[in-house]
Amino acid sequence: VISSKGFSYSRVITCSASAYDLSYESCGKYPGDPHYGITASGMKAQYGVVAVDPRVIPLGTKLYIEAVDGSWTYGYCVAGDTGSGIRGNRVDLFYNSRAEALSFGRRQAKVYILN
Repeated sequence: VISSKGFSYSRVITCSASAYDLSYESCGKYPGDPHYGITASGMKAQYGVVAVDPRVIPLGTKLYIEAVDGSWTYGYCVAGDTGSGIRGNRVDLFYNSRAEALSFGRRQAKVYILN
């Protein structure tokens, strides 16, 4: 299927989206920890790397994420991390600062599984 934005996708999942960052509160690690800033897939935690439940969205899957109501867009990203609270139809979007992650809160998202 081709979206109105021009990308090709195989399916769309409606998910609850939250946000994380590199703070201890988000990832449970401090700078200096050998695993600080490294995701479950081994990727560097950065904008565009999202946490998923790999039983729903396999790690490495390319995605496009936007609001169900069209009010915001995260954009193109990859399923590169997991999280203790990310189960079922949930995604956790990486942001560069704690303030950005907190202001995102929890929102409904359309997650496009790209081809």
